[in-house]
Amino acid sequence: MLTECMAVIAGAWAPNVIWCLREGPRRFNELRIDIPPISAKVLSARLSELAERGVLDRHVRPTSPPSVEYELTELGQKLIPALDAIVQVGHQLKAVRE
Repeated sequence: MLTECMAVIAGAWAPNVIWCLREGPRRFNELRIDIPPISAKVLSARLSELAERGVLDRHVRPTSPPSVEYELTELGQKLIPALDAIVQVGHQLKAVRE
């Protein structure tokens, strides 16, 4: 179901968020640092959408003040090989342009 998969990764910044979470849980501000051009509003929207679609989980940590971590679900982890393939083709396309 190409359409289903593309609906998840076609959203603005969604692939970047998934890619940044591939190595483990991250907090909101860590993701903002990893994706500098993204605004807080857009990042918040993408995180909510990806959570609704079952791609990531949101965990509230009982710290003072409370912190929230995001991590990929099993389904989200399955998107990593596809994104990795896209990244590899991107490197090849860049090399051709240079």
